[in-house]
Amino acid sequence: MASWADFAAADPALAASIRTLVCQYGPGLGYLATVRPDGGPRIHPVSPVITDEGLFCFVLASPKRHDLDRDGRYSLHSFPSDDSADEAYLSGRATPVTDDVRTAGLARLMHAAPGIDWKLYELSVDLAMYVHYDTPTTSTRTVWKDRPGHVPRARQNGPCTEAVDSVQ
Repeated sequence: MASWADFAAADPALAASIRTLVCQYGPGLGYLATVRPDGGPRIHPVSPVITDEGLFCFVLASPKRHDLDRDGRYSLHSFPSDDSADEAYLSGRATPVTDDVRTAGLARLMHAAPGIDWKLYELSVDLAMYVHYDTPTTSTRTVWKDRPGHVPRARQNGPCTEAVDSVQ
C-alpha cells in the first residue's frame, strides 16, 4: 500500500483536494472506521494529521485502538463542510509508528498532551476518493487506487438515486 507521500506524488491534485477538505477547519477532522472483532464496522471522530511525509492519527486507548492493533484496516471520511456537500474518503492500513523522533515531532506539531495514553499510527493509502457535487443531485467522483496499471479518473454521476456503481 502507498504512503500519503506516494499517493500525493502520483496524483497531486487529488491529494490536495482531499487534504484541503480534511483540514478545512485547521486541524484535520474526519470519521475513522475500523473493523470490530466480530467483523462489523466501528466509527469515531478523529483528528488526522496530514504532512508532506505522511497521513497520521493519534489514537487514545479505546476499542478503536484495539481494532487497529488487531486488524489494521481503516477507512477515513472527511468531516462535513459548512460550504459544500463535497466528500473525501481514504482507506488502507494503519501501522503503529515506532520512530520516537517522528512521534515526538508530530506530537509537538499537533500539541498532543504529554502523559496521555495515545498511540500514533501512520495510515497508508490503498484507495482515495474525492466527490465534488456539481448540483445537489449530480457529482463528479475522482478515484485513485494503489493498483498496478490503475489510471485515476473522474466519473460523473447523474442523480444520486441513479448512482449505483462502486469505487471498490
